[in-house]
Amino acid sequence: MKFRFLLWMLGRLMAKASRTNPEFQQQLAGKDLVFQLHTLDGKMARHFIVKDQRIVSKRGVASAPAFALGFKDATYGFATMTAKNKQLAFMQGIQNKEIQIQGNPALVMWFQGLMKYLMPKKKSAAKKAA
Repeated sequence: MKFRFLLWMLGRLMAKASRTNPEFQQQLAGKDLVFQLHTLDGKMARHFIVKDQRIVSKRGVASAPAFALGFKDATYGFATMTAKNKQLAFMQGIQNKEIQIQGNPALVMWFQGLMKYLMPKKKSAAKKAA
């Protein structure tokens, strides 16, 4: 259930960022693709449609995603996507075959780069002192 909510929330955050964040929109420029996050056991899948500098997410499996990230199960997917060091967690998961990449690996790197735009902005030290 946590993983399902995480994927849904990820879709909501990316959709909002695609409407309101110019830096995020710049990362979407020229992209027209579908990607998918799912569990390898087939119990859960969500796909994301990138078109015209916007992202829309839908539940279920996409017919022909440009890339797909498959996690061994929902618990593992949630743990990986919420890990403190996500890059290390992903690399270990790929090495251990607990995460499988289908499609273009360069697009997976692009997707991971998008995540930094979804994190809430930290208040600067100057604002905290005021």
